[in-house]
Amino acid sequence: MKKRAAALCGAAAVMAGMITSIPADASAGSATAPRTTQTTKLTWKKCGTSDYPRLECASLPVPLDHSNPHSRLIALALSRVPHTAETYQGPLLVNPGGPGGSGLTLAGFVASSLPKQVAAQYDVIGFDPRGVGASKPALDCKPGQFNPARPDTVPSTPAVEKANLDRAKAFAQACGTKYASLLPYIDTVSAVRDMDSIRSALGAEKINYFGYSYGTYLGAMYAKLYPNRVRRLVLDSIVDPTGVWYDNNIQQDYAFDDRHQAFLAWVAKHNATYRLGTDPAEVEAKWYAMRAALAKKPAQKKVGASELEDTFIPGAYYDGYWPHLAEAFAAYVNDKDSDPLIKAYGNFGAADASGDNGYSVYTAVQCRDTSWPRDWNQWRNDNWAVYDKAPFMVWSNAWYNAPCAFWPTSSLQPMDISNKALPPTLLFQATNDAATPYEGGVTVHHLLRGSSLVVEQGGGNHGITLSGNACLDKYLATYLTNGKVPHSGGEIDAMCEKLPDPKPLTTTKAASTTSRGSALHGLLGFRG
Repeated sequence: MKKRAAALCGAAAVMAGMITSIPADASAGSATAPRTTQTTKLTWKKCGTSDYPRLECASLPVPLDHSNPHSRLIALALSRVPHTAETYQGPLLVNPGGPGGSGLTLAGFVASSLPKQVAAQYDVIGFDPRGVGASKPALDCKPGQFNPARPDTVPSTPAVEKANLDRAKAFAQACGTKYASLLPYIDTVSAVRDMDSIRSALGAEKINYFGYSYGTYLGAMYAKLYPNRVRRLVLDSIVDPTGVWYDNNIQQDYAFDDRHQAFLAWVAKHNATYRLGTDPAEVEAKWYAMRAALAKKPAQKKVGASELEDTFIPGAYYDGYWPHLAEAFAAYVNDKDSDPLIKAYGNFGAADASGDNGYSVYTAVQCRDTSWPRDWNQWRNDNWAVYDKAPFMVWSNAWYNAPCAFWPTSSLQPMDISNKALPPTLLFQATNDAATPYEGGVTVHHLLRGSSLVVEQGGGNHGITLSGNACLDKYLATYLTNGKVPHSGGEIDAMCEKLPDPKPLTTTKAASTTSRGSALHGLLGFRG
């Protein structure tokens, strides 16, 4: 998305000029990540932005294949906000999710959003996982995959289904042709091995880790493979490891529909502003009528039905976008004015080169991590069954993941992330999170013995700490300060109330109450 890409460009642009090119036939010299990085001295250079002036950047060579002592090297882009306190608690690695999300700027955000006395005790370390952003090589399987206007996602006719299938097949084929030597090594386990290379290059015996969304799965996997190298572990908005990835996407569809219904109810509540009706069902009917109209005639030849979904799906991740989306919705329906919709699409839905890269890594990781149905009849039957009950995002989600039905590499087996060897671990989960539904947080709480689960009751945002909820942030700060976690003896160890719903943009509070949340959600990896 353009908005996320704009937030990342400062650090990424500096990193692009810093990474030394690595010959394709360069030898890693050893089969293990620690051997590779023991002799690697990180050279940190200033790469600060106006928002995060203390950022420093470096590049780390790692083996493409950690099991092969003669594997070629690739380069990971790293960022750092160094500690300033006398008390030093080690590196805090941060990840925004995705897969495919860049973590370079997230280090600056986390360091500036934690209480100063807490952040000062850590080297906050961001990184672009293999294939992502400023890491080299960076994947871009098929530039312009999401250029508008695309076929309608809902395959209402055989011709529409074929158009979408052809796009999915072409994307998978393009990835296989362009990156045949890379795709077998773009997966979560390889990213975890990279994280341990980062740990070794930093000279740390253990790491602290803070991950959002897919970053929770990455962190849980690291903890499984290297339990004795984990000092502290924070997971926010938690992936259910028992459903990766096909089943999780099906469950997402129901949760995203619920979240869209919450948005429509909010619009109805503010009918005085938006004039779309006081009954959520009436507002819903107008939204789907707008969708049908755009399917026939895309707004300004740019926003059709598929692009409308791209624009409104981010609102199910973060309710701070609701006022902007509602204004675009109302302008189109009430005034026949598509300009606000075009603007909203540019801000929330449109993909640029960064989005193309993120999607390429997303598919590469998810399609490689585990097996997917190869029979399109199963996809068709499963998704139509969900569509009958929860139509909002079903087919958009299906086509987004459909390249995995045709992926050119073999698949790995999911790893059991259950763990009895960890120090106290802190989990955060909102009850109405759509991207990573609540049940995933409970599942991981049971799988990680001794973990503590802090729940945001009634919250629907994805990524909830450092987003303005003081109750949640207090538990986070305490844990990072002294390692203490809440324990209740029950399924939930602590409860925080959700933040108030946003106000329409015409109110004076709108701009001031969403800035921190908007900053975070502009950095989090899209789709999980």
